[in-house]
Amino acid sequence: MLKTLVKRSFAKAWHRLEANERVNKGIALIEVEQSTRPEFGDFSSSIALAEARNTTFSAQELATEFANALRTDTTTELYSRVEVAGPGFVNVFLTPSLIHSALREILEMGNRFGYSTIGQQEPVQVEFVSSNPTGPLTVGHGRQAVLGDVLASLYTTLGYKVSREYYFNDEGHQIDLLVQSLWARYRQEFGDTINIPEQGYQGEYIVDIARQLVKEHGPSFTDFDEQTSHRFKQEAISRISSMIKNDLSLLGVEFDSWFSEQTLHHSGEVTAALEALKARGGVYEREGATWLKTEENRGVKDSVLVRSDGRPTYLMVDIAYHINKHRRGLTHVINVQGADHQVEQSSMQAAMRILGYSEDFLDYAVHQFVSIKEHEKTTRMSTRAGKFILLNDLLDELGRNVVRYFMAARKPTSHLEFDMDLARTQSLDNPLYYIQYAHTRIASIFRRVGGSPAMSSQVDLSPLEKREELDLIKQLDRFPEMLQQAAFEFSPHLITDYALTLARAFHAYYDSYRVLGDQERLSTARLALLRGVQIVVHRSLQLLGLSIPEEM
Repeated sequence: MLKTLVKRSFAKAWHRLEANERVNKGIALIEVEQSTRPEFGDFSSSIALAEARNTTFSAQELATEFANALRTDTTTELYSRVEVAGPGFVNVFLTPSLIHSALREILEMGNRFGYSTIGQQEPVQVEFVSSNPTGPLTVGHGRQAVLGDVLASLYTTLGYKVSREYYFNDEGHQIDLLVQSLWARYRQEFGDTINIPEQGYQGEYIVDIARQLVKEHGPSFTDFDEQTSHRFKQEAISRISSMIKNDLSLLGVEFDSWFSEQTLHHSGEVTAALEALKARGGVYEREGATWLKTEENRGVKDSVLVRSDGRPTYLMVDIAYHINKHRRGLTHVINVQGADHQVEQSSMQAAMRILGYSEDFLDYAVHQFVSIKEHEKTTRMSTRAGKFILLNDLLDELGRNVVRYFMAARKPTSHLEFDMDLARTQSLDNPLYYIQYAHTRIASIFRRVGGSPAMSSQVDLSPLEKREELDLIKQLDRFPEMLQQAAFEFSPHLITDYALTLARAFHAYYDSYRVLGDQERLSTARLALLRGVQIVVHRSLQLLGLSIPEEM
Protein backbone atom coordinates (compact mmCIF):
# COMPACT_ATOMS: atom_id res chain seq x y z
CA MET A 1 0.00 0.00 0.00
CA LEU A 2 1.16 3.54 -0.70
CA LYS A 3 0.70 4.54 2.92
CA THR A 4 3.05 1.76 4.03
CA LEU A 5 5.74 2.90 1.59
CA VAL A 6 5.41 6.50 2.75
CA LYS A 7 5.56 5.48 6.40
CA ARG A 8 8.73 3.46 5.80
CA SER A 9 10.41 6.37 4.06
CA PHE A 10 9.42 8.66 6.94
CA ALA A 11 10.88 6.22 9.46
CA LYS A 12 14.13 6.05 7.50
CA ALA A 13 14.37 9.85 7.26
CA TRP A 14 13.65 10.25 10.98
CA HIS A 15 16.37 7.76 11.81
CA ARG A 16 18.77 9.89 9.79
CA LEU A 17 17.57 13.00 11.62
CA GLU A 18 18.38 11.39 14.98
CA ALA A 19 22.07 11.76 14.13
CA ASN A 20 21.59 15.45 14.89
CA GLU A 21 22.67 16.14 18.48
CA ARG A 22 19.69 18.44 18.96
CA VAL A 23 17.30 15.49 18.54
CA ASN A 24 16.91 12.99 21.35
CA LYS A 25 17.37 9.36 20.43
CA GLY A 26 14.28 7.23 20.74
CA ILE A 27 11.46 5.63 18.86
CA ALA A 28 9.19 8.31 17.47
CA LEU A 29 5.60 7.40 16.75
CA ILE A 30 5.33 8.16 13.06
CA GLU A 31 1.75 8.81 12.02
CA VAL A 32 0.94 9.33 8.35
CA GLU A 33 -2.47 10.41 7.13
CA GLN A 34 -3.86 10.64 3.63
CA SER A 35 -4.49 14.29 2.82
CA THR A 36 -8.07 15.35 2.21
CA ARG A 37 -7.16 18.38 0.07
CA PRO A 38 -4.86 18.30 -2.98
CA GLU A 39 -2.93 21.42 -1.94
CA PHE A 40 -1.73 19.49 1.12
CA GLY A 41 -0.21 16.75 -1.01
CA ASP A 42 -1.03 13.06 -0.99
CA PHE A 43 0.07 12.27 2.57
CA SER A 44 0.78 14.41 5.60
CA SER A 45 2.44 13.95 8.97
CA SER A 46 2.39 15.95 12.20
CA ILE A 47 5.45 14.18 13.59
CA ALA A 48 7.31 17.49 14.05
CA LEU A 49 4.47 18.85 16.20
CA ALA A 50 4.47 15.70 18.33
CA GLU A 51 8.24 15.34 18.71
CA ALA A 52 9.42 18.94 19.00
CA ARG A 53 9.35 18.66 22.80
CA ASN A 54 12.07 16.01 22.56
CA THR A 55 14.39 18.36 20.64
CA THR A 56 15.75 21.88 20.92
CA PHE A 57 13.92 22.81 17.69
CA SER A 58 10.60 24.54 17.38
CA ALA A 59 7.96 22.43 15.65
CA GLN A 60 8.35 24.38 12.42
CA GLU A 61 12.15 24.14 12.53
CA LEU A 62 11.94 20.41 13.17
CA ALA A 63 9.51 20.01 10.27
CA THR A 64 11.99 21.79 8.01
CA GLU A 65 14.85 19.53 9.16
CA PHE A 66 12.68 16.48 8.64
CA ALA A 67 11.61 17.63 5.17
CA ASN A 68 15.30 18.08 4.26
CA ALA A 69 16.01 14.55 5.50
CA LEU A 70 13.23 13.27 3.25
CA ARG A 71 14.62 15.18 0.27
CA THR A 72 18.12 13.78 0.75
CA ASP A 73 16.77 10.27 1.05
CA THR A 74 16.46 8.15 -2.06
CA THR A 75 12.94 9.48 -2.48
CA THR A 76 13.02 10.82 -5.98
CA GLU A 77 11.02 7.74 -7.00
CA LEU A 78 8.53 8.42 -4.21
CA TYR A 79 7.93 12.15 -4.00
CA SER A 80 7.69 14.89 -6.57
CA ARG A 81 7.56 17.51 -3.77
CA VAL A 82 8.07 17.70 -0.03
CA GLU A 83 6.66 20.77 1.73
CA VAL A 84 6.37 22.21 5.23
CA ALA A 85 3.00 23.77 6.01
CA GLY A 86 1.40 25.58 8.91
CA PRO A 87 2.94 25.24 12.38
CA GLY A 88 4.86 22.06 11.53
CA PHE A 89 3.11 19.72 9.12
CA VAL A 90 5.12 17.86 6.50
CA ASN A 91 3.25 17.20 3.25
CA VAL A 92 4.47 14.94 0.48
CA PHE A 93 3.34 14.73 -3.13
CA LEU A 94 3.73 11.27 -4.68
CA THR A 95 5.25 10.73 -8.09
CA PRO A 96 2.85 9.37 -10.72
CA SER A 97 5.10 6.31 -11.14
CA LEU A 98 4.69 5.43 -7.47
CA ILE A 99 0.92 5.79 -7.71
CA HIS A 100 0.99 3.61 -10.82
CA SER A 101 2.80 0.90 -8.82
CA ALA A 102 -0.28 0.59 -6.60
CA LEU A 103 -2.42 -0.20 -9.63
CA ARG A 104 0.16 -2.75 -10.79
CA GLU A 105 -0.20 -4.57 -7.48
CA ILE A 106 -3.99 -4.71 -7.86
CA LEU A 107 -3.71 -6.06 -11.40
CA GLU A 108 -1.21 -8.67 -10.26
CA MET A 109 -3.34 -9.86 -7.32
CA GLY A 110 -6.68 -9.72 -9.15
CA ASN A 111 -9.55 -10.93 -6.99
CA ARG A 112 -7.09 -11.83 -4.22
CA PHE A 113 -6.55 -8.12 -3.65
CA GLY A 114 -7.31 -7.21 -0.04
CA TYR A 115 -6.55 -10.65 1.35
CA SER A 116 -4.02 -10.73 4.19
CA THR A 117 -2.19 -13.19 6.41
CA ILE A 118 -2.16 -11.03 9.53
CA GLY A 119 -4.61 -13.37 11.24
CA GLN A 120 -2.13 -16.25 10.99
CA GLN A 121 -5.07 -18.69 11.07
CA GLU A 122 -5.93 -17.79 14.66
CA PRO A 123 -9.32 -19.39 15.45
CA VAL A 124 -12.03 -16.73 15.69
CA GLN A 125 -15.68 -17.47 16.32
CA VAL A 126 -18.41 -15.02 15.33
CA GLU A 127 -21.65 -15.79 17.17
CA PHE A 128 -24.65 -13.90 15.89
CA VAL A 129 -28.42 -13.80 15.59
CA SER A 130 -28.86 -16.45 18.35
CA SER A 131 -32.52 -15.52 18.57
CA ASN A 132 -34.69 -17.55 20.95
CA PRO A 133 -36.71 -20.06 18.90
CA THR A 134 -39.86 -18.32 20.12
CA GLY A 135 -40.82 -16.74 16.82
CA PRO A 136 -39.75 -16.08 13.24
CA LEU A 137 -36.96 -13.63 12.53
CA THR A 138 -37.84 -9.96 12.27
CA VAL A 139 -36.09 -7.18 10.38
CA GLY A 140 -34.10 -6.49 13.56
CA HIS A 141 -32.68 -10.01 13.50
CA GLY A 142 -31.94 -9.45 9.82
CA ARG A 143 -29.63 -6.56 10.64
CA GLN A 144 -27.68 -8.68 13.10
CA ALA A 145 -27.50 -11.56 10.64
CA VAL A 146 -25.96 -9.37 7.95
CA LEU A 147 -23.55 -7.65 10.34
CA GLY A 148 -22.32 -10.96 11.71
CA ASP A 149 -22.00 -12.55 8.30
CA VAL A 150 -20.01 -9.65 6.85
CA LEU A 151 -17.75 -9.50 9.92
CA ALA A 152 -17.03 -13.21 9.55
CA SER A 153 -16.14 -12.67 5.88
CA LEU A 154 -13.87 -9.77 6.81
CA TYR A 155 -11.95 -11.82 9.37
CA THR A 156 -11.60 -14.66 6.88
CA THR A 157 -10.16 -12.19 4.38
CA LEU A 158 -7.61 -11.07 6.98
CA GLY A 159 -6.33 -14.61 7.43
CA TYR A 160 -8.22 -15.79 10.52
CA LYS A 161 -9.77 -19.24 10.80
CA VAL A 162 -13.37 -18.20 11.24
CA SER A 163 -16.40 -20.16 12.37
CA ARG A 164 -19.97 -18.87 12.45
CA GLU A 165 -22.14 -20.10 15.32
CA TYR A 166 -25.81 -19.74 16.20
CA TYR A 167 -26.74 -20.27 19.87
CA PHE A 168 -30.29 -21.53 20.32
CA ASN A 169 -31.75 -20.38 23.66
CA ASP A 170 -34.08 -23.37 23.72
CA GLU A 171 -34.47 -23.59 27.49
CA GLY A 172 -35.80 -21.33 30.22
CA HIS A 173 -38.71 -19.06 31.07
CA GLN A 174 -39.31 -17.66 27.57
CA ILE A 175 -39.56 -21.17 26.15
CA ASP A 176 -42.02 -22.05 28.92
CA LEU A 177 -44.15 -19.04 27.93
CA LEU A 178 -43.97 -20.08 24.29
CA VAL A 179 -45.18 -23.60 25.07
CA GLN A 180 -48.06 -22.33 27.20
CA SER A 181 -49.04 -19.83 24.50
CA LEU A 182 -49.02 -22.54 21.83
CA TRP A 183 -51.13 -24.92 23.89
CA ALA A 184 -53.64 -22.13 24.65
CA ARG A 185 -53.99 -21.39 20.93
CA TYR A 186 -54.28 -25.11 20.22
CA ARG A 187 -57.17 -25.52 22.68
CA GLN A 188 -58.84 -22.35 21.41
CA GLU A 189 -59.18 -24.09 18.04
CA PHE A 190 -61.56 -26.51 19.81
CA GLY A 191 -63.57 -23.70 21.41
CA ASP A 192 -61.89 -23.80 24.84
CA THR A 193 -61.61 -20.46 26.64
CA ILE A 194 -57.98 -20.73 27.64
CA ASN A 195 -56.07 -17.47 27.84
CA ILE A 196 -52.54 -16.91 26.68
CA PRO A 197 -50.38 -16.35 29.78
CA GLU A 198 -49.37 -12.85 30.76
CA GLN A 199 -46.20 -11.91 28.84
CA GLY A 200 -46.94 -14.82 26.49
CA TYR A 201 -46.60 -14.78 22.70
CA GLN A 202 -49.38 -13.26 20.61
CA GLY A 203 -48.12 -13.53 17.05
CA GLU A 204 -50.16 -15.03 14.23
CA TYR A 205 -47.40 -17.60 13.70
CA ILE A 206 -48.47 -19.24 16.98
CA VAL A 207 -51.99 -19.67 15.59
CA ASP A 208 -50.54 -21.18 12.40
CA ILE A 209 -48.51 -23.74 14.34
CA ALA A 210 -51.50 -24.54 16.57
CA ARG A 211 -53.64 -25.23 13.49
CA GLN A 212 -50.93 -27.49 12.09
CA LEU A 213 -50.98 -29.47 15.34
CA VAL A 214 -54.77 -29.70 15.24
CA LYS A 215 -54.56 -31.06 11.71
CA GLU A 216 -51.87 -33.59 12.64
CA HIS A 217 -53.03 -34.71 16.10
CA GLY A 218 -56.65 -33.69 16.49
CA PRO A 219 -57.82 -33.00 20.07
CA SER A 220 -55.36 -35.47 21.61
CA PHE A 221 -53.80 -33.04 24.09
CA THR A 222 -56.62 -32.10 26.42
CA ASP A 223 -54.62 -31.35 29.58
CA PHE A 224 -51.47 -29.33 29.98
CA ASP A 225 -49.59 -32.04 31.85
CA GLU A 226 -45.89 -32.91 31.76
CA GLN A 227 -46.26 -35.08 28.67
CA THR A 228 -48.17 -32.38 26.77
CA SER A 229 -45.70 -29.69 27.82
CA HIS A 230 -42.77 -31.78 26.61
CA ARG A 231 -44.44 -32.56 23.28
CA PHE A 232 -45.47 -28.98 22.62
CA LYS A 233 -41.99 -27.78 23.51
CA GLN A 234 -40.49 -30.13 20.93
CA GLU A 235 -43.02 -29.12 18.31
CA ALA A 236 -42.62 -25.38 18.93
CA ILE A 237 -38.81 -25.40 18.93
CA SER A 238 -38.56 -27.68 15.90
CA ARG A 239 -41.01 -25.72 13.75
CA ILE A 240 -39.79 -22.26 14.69
CA SER A 241 -36.14 -23.31 14.32
CA SER A 242 -36.94 -24.48 10.80
CA MET A 243 -38.50 -21.07 10.05
CA ILE A 244 -35.39 -19.34 11.33
CA LYS A 245 -33.00 -21.51 9.33
CA ASN A 246 -35.06 -21.02 6.18
CA ASP A 247 -35.10 -17.23 6.58
CA LEU A 248 -31.35 -17.14 7.15
CA SER A 249 -30.78 -19.25 4.07
CA LEU A 250 -32.88 -16.85 1.99
CA LEU A 251 -30.74 -14.01 3.34
CA GLY A 252 -27.61 -15.84 2.25
CA VAL A 253 -26.39 -16.56 5.78
CA GLU A 254 -25.01 -20.00 6.59
CA PHE A 255 -23.67 -21.20 9.94
CA ASP A 256 -20.90 -23.68 10.68
CA SER A 257 -22.51 -24.80 13.92
CA TRP A 258 -25.81 -24.60 15.80
CA PHE A 259 -25.44 -24.82 19.58
CA SER A 260 -28.35 -25.78 21.84
CA GLU A 261 -28.65 -24.31 25.33
CA GLN A 262 -30.27 -27.56 26.45
CA THR A 263 -26.93 -29.36 26.09
CA LEU A 264 -25.40 -27.12 28.76
CA HIS A 265 -28.09 -28.06 31.26
CA HIS A 266 -28.12 -31.78 30.45
CA SER A 267 -24.31 -32.08 30.57
CA GLY A 268 -24.00 -30.35 33.95
CA GLU A 269 -21.92 -27.52 32.50
CA VAL A 270 -24.09 -24.81 34.10
CA THR A 271 -23.47 -26.25 37.57
CA ALA A 272 -19.78 -26.70 36.79
CA ALA A 273 -19.51 -23.06 35.68
CA LEU A 274 -21.01 -21.86 38.94
CA GLU A 275 -18.55 -23.99 40.92
CA ALA A 276 -15.65 -22.58 38.87
CA LEU A 277 -16.71 -19.03 39.74
CA LYS A 278 -17.10 -19.93 43.41
CA ALA A 279 -13.64 -21.49 43.47
CA ARG A 280 -12.15 -18.18 42.30
CA GLY A 281 -14.12 -16.11 44.80
CA GLY A 282 -16.26 -14.52 42.11
CA VAL A 283 -19.71 -14.86 43.70
CA TYR A 284 -21.59 -14.08 46.90
CA GLU A 285 -24.97 -14.90 48.43
CA ARG A 286 -27.66 -12.32 49.15
CA GLU A 287 -31.37 -12.75 49.90
CA GLY A 288 -31.18 -16.40 48.94
CA ALA A 289 -29.75 -15.67 45.48
CA THR A 290 -26.23 -16.09 44.11
CA TRP A 291 -24.65 -12.95 42.67
CA LEU A 292 -21.66 -12.32 40.41
CA LYS A 293 -19.05 -9.87 41.71
CA THR A 294 -19.27 -7.77 38.57
CA GLU A 295 -18.33 -4.40 40.06
CA GLU A 296 -15.16 -5.77 41.70
CA ASN A 297 -14.08 -6.94 38.25
CA ARG A 298 -14.57 -3.72 36.28
CA GLY A 299 -18.21 -4.37 35.37
CA VAL A 300 -21.21 -2.08 35.57
CA LYS A 301 -23.19 -3.69 38.38
CA ASP A 302 -23.45 -7.01 40.22
CA SER A 303 -25.86 -9.43 38.59
CA VAL A 304 -27.85 -12.44 39.78
CA LEU A 305 -26.56 -15.82 38.62
CA VAL A 306 -28.97 -18.12 40.45
CA ARG A 307 -32.38 -16.93 41.64
CA SER A 308 -33.62 -17.58 45.15
CA ASP A 309 -35.79 -20.43 43.81
CA GLY A 310 -32.68 -22.17 42.44
CA ARG A 311 -33.22 -21.38 38.74
CA PRO A 312 -30.14 -20.14 36.86
CA THR A 313 -30.42 -16.83 35.05
CA TYR A 314 -29.65 -16.31 31.38
CA LEU A 315 -26.30 -14.82 32.44
CA MET A 316 -25.35 -17.96 34.38
CA VAL A 317 -26.05 -20.16 31.39
CA ASP A 318 -24.23 -17.77 29.06
CA ILE A 319 -21.12 -17.99 31.25
CA ALA A 320 -21.26 -21.78 30.98
CA TYR A 321 -21.61 -21.40 27.20
CA HIS A 322 -18.46 -19.27 27.01
CA ILE A 323 -16.51 -21.69 29.18
CA ASN A 324 -17.58 -24.30 26.63
CA LYS A 325 -16.24 -22.08 23.83
CA HIS A 326 -12.92 -21.70 25.61
CA ARG A 327 -12.73 -25.45 26.16
CA ARG A 328 -13.19 -25.93 22.41
CA GLY A 329 -9.90 -24.12 21.82
CA LEU A 330 -11.26 -20.76 20.74
CA THR A 331 -8.93 -17.87 21.59
CA HIS A 332 -11.12 -15.03 20.34
CA VAL A 333 -14.91 -14.89 20.19
CA ILE A 334 -16.97 -12.02 18.81
CA ASN A 335 -20.60 -11.85 19.87
CA VAL A 336 -22.88 -9.68 17.75
CA GLN A 337 -25.60 -8.37 20.04
CA GLY A 338 -28.12 -5.57 20.43
CA ALA A 339 -27.38 -2.49 22.48
CA ASP A 340 -30.04 -3.52 25.03
CA HIS A 341 -27.68 -6.22 26.37
CA GLN A 342 -24.93 -3.87 27.59
CA VAL A 343 -25.31 -4.66 31.30
CA GLU A 344 -25.18 -8.38 30.60
CA GLN A 345 -22.17 -7.87 28.31
CA SER A 346 -20.36 -6.07 31.10
CA SER A 347 -21.14 -8.93 33.50
CA MET A 348 -19.96 -11.53 30.98
CA GLN A 349 -16.62 -9.80 30.56
CA ALA A 350 -16.28 -9.56 34.34
CA ALA A 351 -16.93 -13.32 34.60
CA MET A 352 -14.23 -14.01 32.03
CA ARG A 353 -11.78 -11.96 34.12
CA ILE A 354 -12.73 -13.88 37.25
CA LEU A 355 -12.05 -17.14 35.41
CA GLY A 356 -8.64 -15.85 34.33
CA TYR A 357 -9.34 -15.68 30.59
CA SER A 358 -7.42 -13.28 28.40
CA GLU A 359 -8.88 -9.82 27.87
CA ASP A 360 -8.75 -10.61 24.15
CA PHE A 361 -10.96 -13.66 24.51
CA LEU A 362 -14.37 -11.95 24.33
CA ASP A 363 -15.49 -8.98 22.24
CA TYR A 364 -18.94 -7.59 21.55
CA ALA A 365 -19.99 -6.09 18.24
CA VAL A 366 -22.94 -3.99 19.37
CA HIS A 367 -25.71 -2.69 17.14
CA GLN A 368 -28.78 -0.54 17.56
CA PHE A 369 -32.30 -1.38 16.51
CA VAL A 370 -34.19 -1.21 13.24
CA SER A 371 -37.37 0.61 12.37
CA ILE A 372 -39.14 0.67 9.03
CA LYS A 373 -39.72 4.01 7.31
CA GLU A 374 -42.36 4.09 4.60
CA HIS A 375 -44.13 7.13 3.16
CA GLU A 376 -42.58 9.26 5.93
CA LYS A 377 -44.08 7.00 8.62
CA THR A 378 -41.89 4.96 10.98
CA THR A 379 -42.91 1.56 12.41
CA ARG A 380 -41.31 0.16 15.57
CA MET A 381 -41.62 -3.47 16.53
CA SER A 382 -42.23 -5.81 19.48
CA THR A 383 -41.97 -9.59 18.99
CA ARG A 384 -43.82 -10.57 22.13
CA ALA A 385 -46.77 -8.28 21.40
CA GLY A 386 -46.93 -9.64 17.87
CA LYS A 387 -46.16 -6.23 16.36
CA PHE A 388 -43.28 -6.74 13.98
CA ILE A 389 -42.31 -7.01 10.33
CA LEU A 390 -40.96 -10.39 9.39
CA LEU A 391 -37.58 -10.70 7.73
CA ASN A 392 -39.17 -13.20 5.37
CA ASP A 393 -41.71 -10.62 4.19
CA LEU A 394 -38.96 -8.05 3.61
CA LEU A 395 -36.97 -10.58 1.59
CA ASP A 396 -40.03 -11.50 -0.47
CA GLU A 397 -40.60 -7.89 -1.44
CA LEU A 398 -37.06 -6.57 -1.88
CA GLY A 399 -34.86 -9.60 -2.47
CA ARG A 400 -31.69 -10.67 -0.71
CA ASN A 401 -29.33 -8.13 -2.28
CA VAL A 402 -31.28 -5.02 -1.37
CA VAL A 403 -32.01 -6.23 2.17
CA ARG A 404 -28.36 -7.12 2.82
CA TYR A 405 -27.08 -3.84 1.43
CA PHE A 406 -29.41 -1.63 3.45
CA MET A 407 -28.81 -3.65 6.63
CA ALA A 408 -25.04 -3.17 6.27
CA ALA A 409 -25.05 0.43 5.07
CA ARG A 410 -25.61 2.12 8.43
CA LYS A 411 -23.08 2.33 11.26
CA PRO A 412 -24.00 -0.53 13.65
CA THR A 413 -24.04 1.69 16.74
CA SER A 414 -26.54 4.03 15.06
CA HIS A 415 -30.25 3.36 14.84
CA LEU A 416 -31.18 2.02 11.40
CA GLU A 417 -34.24 3.54 9.79
CA PHE A 418 -34.82 1.17 6.88
CA ASP A 419 -36.07 3.37 4.04
CA MET A 420 -38.54 1.19 2.14
CA ASP A 421 -39.20 3.82 -0.51
CA LEU A 422 -35.51 4.10 -1.41
CA ALA A 423 -35.00 0.34 -1.16
CA ARG A 424 -37.82 -0.26 -3.66
CA THR A 425 -36.34 2.20 -6.15
CA GLN A 426 -35.37 0.43 -9.37
CA SER A 427 -32.97 3.13 -10.54
CA LEU A 428 -29.49 4.46 -9.93
CA ASP A 429 -30.93 6.50 -7.04
CA ASN A 430 -30.73 3.20 -5.17
CA PRO A 431 -27.12 3.10 -3.88
CA LEU A 432 -26.83 -0.66 -4.36
CA TYR A 433 -27.71 -0.44 -8.04
CA TYR A 434 -25.37 2.53 -8.43
CA ILE A 435 -22.46 0.45 -7.12
CA GLN A 436 -23.41 -2.60 -9.17
CA TYR A 437 -23.70 -0.40 -12.25
CA ALA A 438 -20.02 0.52 -11.92
CA HIS A 439 -19.19 -3.16 -12.32
CA THR A 440 -21.55 -3.74 -15.23
CA ARG A 441 -20.45 -0.56 -16.99
CA ILE A 442 -16.85 -1.77 -16.97
CA ALA A 443 -17.95 -5.25 -18.03
CA SER A 444 -19.70 -3.73 -21.06
CA ILE A 445 -16.48 -1.96 -22.10
CA PHE A 446 -14.58 -5.23 -21.86
CA ARG A 447 -17.21 -6.99 -23.97
CA ARG A 448 -16.63 -4.37 -26.65
CA VAL A 449 -12.90 -5.19 -26.72
CA GLY A 450 -13.49 -8.92 -26.79
CA GLY A 451 -13.67 -9.85 -23.11
CA SER A 452 -12.07 -8.88 -19.83
CA PRO A 453 -8.38 -8.52 -20.62
CA ALA A 454 -5.78 -10.40 -18.59
CA MET A 455 -3.95 -7.22 -17.64
CA SER A 456 -0.26 -7.69 -17.08
CA SER A 457 1.24 -5.87 -14.12
CA GLN A 458 3.88 -4.70 -16.59
CA VAL A 459 1.40 -2.70 -18.69
CA ASP A 460 2.56 0.82 -19.50
CA LEU A 461 0.63 3.06 -17.11
CA SER A 462 2.55 6.26 -17.77
CA PRO A 463 -0.31 7.73 -19.87
CA LEU A 464 -2.41 7.85 -16.68
CA GLU A 465 -1.54 11.36 -15.64
CA LYS A 466 -4.89 13.07 -15.11
CA ARG A 467 -5.64 14.05 -11.52
CA GLU A 468 -8.87 11.98 -11.61
CA GLU A 469 -6.93 8.91 -12.74
CA LEU A 470 -4.31 9.21 -10.04
CA ASP A 471 -6.97 9.88 -7.41
CA LEU A 472 -8.87 6.77 -8.50
CA ILE A 473 -5.74 4.66 -8.08
CA LYS A 474 -5.10 6.09 -4.62
CA GLN A 475 -8.66 5.29 -3.68
CA LEU A 476 -8.26 1.71 -4.89
CA ASP A 477 -5.06 1.44 -2.88
CA ARG A 478 -6.98 2.27 0.33
CA PHE A 479 -9.08 -0.89 0.04
CA PRO A 480 -6.92 -3.25 2.19
CA GLU A 481 -6.55 -0.64 4.95
CA MET A 482 -10.31 -0.02 4.92
CA LEU A 483 -10.97 -3.76 5.31
CA GLN A 484 -8.81 -3.96 8.42
CA GLN A 485 -10.55 -0.94 9.92
CA ALA A 486 -13.98 -2.39 9.13
CA ALA A 487 -13.06 -5.69 10.78
CA PHE A 488 -11.32 -4.44 13.92
CA GLU A 489 -13.84 -1.66 14.56
CA PHE A 490 -16.80 -3.99 13.84
CA SER A 491 -17.96 -1.57 11.16
CA PRO A 492 -19.14 -3.33 7.97
CA HIS A 493 -20.76 -0.06 6.87
CA LEU A 494 -17.28 1.17 5.95
CA ILE A 495 -17.38 -1.24 2.99
CA THR A 496 -20.65 0.22 1.68
CA ASP A 497 -19.35 3.76 2.24
CA TYR A 498 -16.13 2.95 0.42
CA ALA A 499 -17.84 1.18 -2.49
CA LEU A 500 -20.32 4.02 -2.98
CA THR A 501 -17.54 6.63 -2.94
CA LEU A 502 -15.50 4.59 -5.40
CA ALA A 503 -18.51 4.16 -7.70
CA ARG A 504 -19.13 7.91 -7.69
CA ALA A 505 -15.50 8.62 -8.55
CA PHE A 506 -15.53 6.03 -11.32
CA HIS A 507 -18.78 7.22 -12.91
CA ALA A 508 -17.54 10.83 -12.86
CA TYR A 509 -14.28 9.79 -14.49
CA TYR A 510 -15.96 7.60 -17.10
CA ASP A 511 -18.37 10.41 -18.02
CA SER A 512 -15.45 12.84 -18.46
CA TYR A 513 -12.84 10.80 -20.30
CA ARG A 514 -12.95 8.51 -23.29
CA VAL A 515 -11.49 5.08 -22.59
CA LEU A 516 -11.40 3.62 -26.09
CA GLY A 517 -9.82 6.02 -28.55
CA ASP A 518 -7.22 6.37 -31.29
CA GLN A 519 -4.25 6.42 -28.91
CA GLU A 520 -3.57 2.76 -28.19
CA ARG A 521 -1.18 3.32 -25.25
CA LEU A 522 -3.66 5.61 -23.54
CA SER A 523 -6.58 3.25 -24.18
CA THR A 524 -4.61 0.28 -22.84
CA ALA A 525 -3.64 2.20 -19.70
CA ARG A 526 -7.21 3.32 -19.11
CA LEU A 527 -8.50 -0.21 -19.61
CA ALA A 528 -6.01 -1.28 -16.93
CA LEU A 529 -7.42 1.39 -14.62
CA LEU A 530 -10.95 0.18 -15.27
CA ARG A 531 -9.86 -3.37 -14.56
CA GLY A 532 -8.50 -2.20 -11.21
CA VAL A 533 -11.80 -0.51 -10.38
CA GLN A 534 -13.71 -3.62 -11.43
CA ILE A 535 -11.58 -5.83 -9.18
CA VAL A 536 -12.19 -3.67 -6.12
CA VAL A 537 -15.92 -3.21 -6.76
CA HIS A 538 -16.15 -6.98 -7.23
CA ARG A 539 -14.36 -7.61 -3.94
CA SER A 540 -16.55 -5.09 -2.09
CA LEU A 541 -19.78 -6.66 -3.32
CA GLN A 542 -18.39 -10.11 -2.57
CA LEU A 543 -17.60 -9.24 1.05
CA LEU A 544 -21.09 -7.81 1.50
CA GLY A 545 -22.56 -11.05 0.18
CA LEU A 546 -24.14 -9.32 -2.81
CA SER A 547 -24.52 -10.43 -6.41
CA ILE A 548 -21.96 -9.18 -8.93
CA PRO A 549 -23.83 -8.64 -12.19
CA GLU A 550 -22.23 -8.44 -15.61
CA GLU A 551 -25.31 -6.76 -17.09
CA MET A 552 -28.17 -4.67 -15.69
